[in-house]
Amino acid sequence: MLRYIIAKATYMMMTLLVIITATFFLMKAIPGDPFSQEKAVPQEILDALYDHYGLRDPWYVQYGRYVMSILEWDLGPSFKYKGRTVNEIINDGFPVSAALGLEALILSLGLGLTLGTTAALNQNRWQDYASMLIAVIGVSVPSFILASLLQYIFAIKLNWLPVARWGTVSQSILPALSLAALPTAFIARLTRASMLEVLQQDYIRTARAKGISELQVVLRHGLRNAILPVVSYLGQLTVNILVGSFIIEKIFGIPGLGQWFVTSVINRDYTVIMGTTVFYSIVLLAAIFIVDILYAFIDPRITHTVTEEN
Repeated sequence: MLRYIIAKATYMMMTLLVIITATFFLMKAIPGDPFSQEKAVPQEILDALYDHYGLRDPWYVQYGRYVMSILEWDLGPSFKYKGRTVNEIINDGFPVSAALGLEALILSLGLGLTLGTTAALNQNRWQDYASMLIAVIGVSVPSFILASLLQYIFAIKLNWLPVARWGTVSQSILPALSLAALPTAFIARLTRASMLEVLQQDYIRTARAKGISELQVVLRHGLRNAILPVVSYLGQLTVNILVGSFIIEKIFGIPGLGQWFVTSVINRDYTVIMGTTVFYSIVLLAAIFIVDILYAFIDPRITHTVTEEN
């Protein structure tokens, strides 16, 4: 297990280095700069800004300074928001994004497992068809369209929920549902396929023959063994939720890190773009790493496979 953890941690650090390097050179390759959109600014002031932020230094000097700032976790000032640093923006925005993501994660797991289990237990019946229809809709409809539909139906037409903003439980329901739709669909389909396979196993027949209640058979023997594919999907689920939050936060006016990122791209605020990209990469890689370790504990065959490959 220790060798497996070390191998995964090494891969994670190498991947992070590639992301850091790619982000830096991508920002360098994009035409323009953070101050090119400024109007009626004297050239002397622009020159002073370029010199102050080191934008005219050789690329290797800027790259070294960029890597050192990440190691020291001092991501520098924002080019567009005066008096604000990238660290402050992350500290303000990430808790909001994390709260929204956690709510969407809980919703997607609860709804996905319920729909998938219901479909498997009622194969080829209306419950199965209804559950899979919901899953197909979740996969097919883009999150921004679903968000607009939910706003129109539940906020504008029915006036049950707020149309936007953040701060109360009611304001979080629509964005969380919009964000949870796609992962719910995938979890439902994974759970259904895995449950159908597990329910055909001999130990399920034995449990039923012993007179164990159907609820215990499903939960203790069925779902417990069918959940492995869902656990392996948790890393990708985290990616989907965090990336999907960029659009959802913009639509609902949520002051999360995703909205800061989108705004910084529009404003060409390079330090915020690079800082949030690196931060999101660390969060995503850490989530995938934790899921891999959790999966290895659940299924020890994974560690044996990696050991043999090494």
